Amino acid sequence: MVLGAVLLLLLLGGAGPASAHAVLRSSDPADGTVLKAAPASVTLTFSESVGLLDDSFRLFGPDGRRVHTGEARHAPGHSDTAEVAFPAGLGQGTFTVAWRVVSADSHPVSGAFTFSVGKPSPTSAAVDTGPDENPATGALWDLARYAAYGAAALLIGTAAFVLLCRPPDPGPLRRPLAAGWWTLLASTVVLLALRAPYETGAGPASALDPAALARTLTGRPGLVLLARLALLAPVAAFLVRLSRRGPSRTTPATGAALALALALTWAASEHASAGIQVPSAMASSVLHLLAMAVWLGGLTALLTTLQRATADPDPESSSGDDPRLTATVARFSRIAFLAVTVLVVTGVYQSWRGLGSWTALTDTTYGRLLLAKLAAVVLLLAAAGGSRRWTARLVTAAGRAGSAGSAGTAATGSEAVQERTPEPVGGPSYPAARTTAPQTVSTSAPLSGPPAGAAFGTSSPCPSPAPGGCLRALRRSVLAEVAVAVAVLVVSTVLSGTLPGRAAAEAAGTAPAAGIPGASVTTIPFDTGTPGGRGTVQITLEPGRVGQNAVEAVVFGPDGGLSTVPELRLSLSLPAQKIGPIDARLTDRGGYWGTDSLNLPIPGAWTAKATVRVSELDQASGSRTVRILR
Repeated sequence: MVLGAVLLLLLLGGAGPASAHAVLRSSDPADGTVLKAAPASVTLTFSESVGLLDDSFRLFGPDGRRVHTGEARHAPGHSDTAEVAFPAGLGQGTFTVAWRVVSADSHPVSGAFTFSVGKPSPTSAAVDTGPDENPATGALWDLARYAAYGAAALLIGTAAFVLLCRPPDPGPLRRPLAAGWWTLLASTVVLLALRAPYETGAGPASALDPAALARTLTGRPGLVLLARLALLAPVAAFLVRLSRRGPSRTTPATGAALALALALTWAASEHASAGIQVPSAMASSVLHLLAMAVWLGGLTALLTTLQRATADPDPESSSGDDPRLTATVARFSRIAFLAVTVLVVTGVYQSWRGLGSWTALTDTTYGRLLLAKLAAVVLLLAAAGGSRRWTARLVTAAGRAGSAGSAGTAATGSEAVQERTPEPVGGPSYPAARTTAPQTVSTSAPLSGPPAGAAFGTSSPCPSPAPGGCLRALRRSVLAEVAVAVAVLVVSTVLSGTLPGRAAAEAAGTAPAAGIPGASVTTIPFDTGTPGGRGTVQITLEPGRVGQNAVEAVVFGPDGGLSTVPELRLSLSLPAQKIGPIDARLTDRGGYWGTDSLNLPIPGAWTAKATVRVSELDQASGSRTVRILR
């Protein structure tokens, strides 16, 4: 368990987070650039394929009013792009583009940038590009996601508990099974209805729009939710058969197939469906979700079973020393240990895929949420360790009772099996454990291997002579385990909707190409001291990084209009490293000055110096700091 706690330091997210959430790599025109003429179209390029909405592009003119555009589309042969035609005849000034697309992992992403045609607007109009999401829609969507994850854990885990652990009385578990099924049905219907407003950032009322629902049913996220709804019908039939006839030889295989299909609907609509190594990520996500459900949902089923077994106030009642119940507890302990092992293995892989670097643990929201989950998982493992110790004591006490009872009675029928009573490690043996002869324990099926928890010290007795005392102590321990497990499940659900560390690092690295203001556009004022000798030079470096850069320099006169000058020189130097000045060798390109061959060798705060000659005798210089990134 200590080794598992150390490995879980790398455990990421409950639903398979990966390098998902589309990141804007570049835009054409780039953010902050000044164009001589209006572009034919506006094109965005992302880090992965994206889905387009009816309102993927919103274009606002220099006056802040929205301009009607055509339908958004992908560039031919490139599903990772979004493109819209730029209307003709809009004049000069600064335009704002607000965009919204849906990532391949089903999460919507949005942003905005500006560019100018002819010259920048003298003043920037206030533009409302709309919220990233509607608060009410977002809250309902998150609530439905939490409910869906919890219902899946309860449904799959309880069914697995009935099939694999074979409780003596599965009747009390019918309610958790029904509650899980109905909750999953309701939450999936809500998610399907809210899918359209969640993508567009609209209010919940728009979920009633038939056109929006029809659009949802044609997209991959909507089809996945529809498939989940369809799967709930055979799941219901399976549960009815299980409750009426009990487990059979084919029941576990049927249940496993249905659980696998349900888990696939999460993997196909979350982070695992995008990014690197998608097939491996999908398989890991399915196993991770199933292991989580078997463990956490099984805990709830075990707690329900223990609650029923310890309901009788008499500590010596037969429910407390039922060997079938003891066998059920021991089976679940072994299954839970296997589930934790699967969680660790798949979590290590997902950690590498999602984080990308150790620094992302503290530098990203995803990493900090992971650390919070890790703290909760450590508490969960501590509670699980307590439960396993009580399981060992329960099995030992049951073995002692069985040894005493075997002298007077003999096991009969198929209910009698031979099972060894575990011998405590590191302490004196109980009298019943000193004999090498197998002990007879009445149970519903054979137990393979020693009961879980046999490796723990079990020299401490139960709170009361009968196993019922151990059952009550075990119930309290499992109750604490379930409470912490709920917190882990909540954090895991939040993680599944958070931008992974790898994607966050990629977004930070590609942000300058999307035109963060000031990163690639610099304005340098100049004044020759003569009438009409004042103005500014706007320098655009693309991409504003180490290596080859293209330079566009536009001169504006004192009235803010474009100005033609006989000569413009630009040089860059890096005083901290004593590099430069490097002459950009600008050439007149008809309305602006430029070059495509400026090479900047290292990152840092460079000083750009522009020298403007406005006549044969008058010239002036100015300088500004330009930050060049790696």
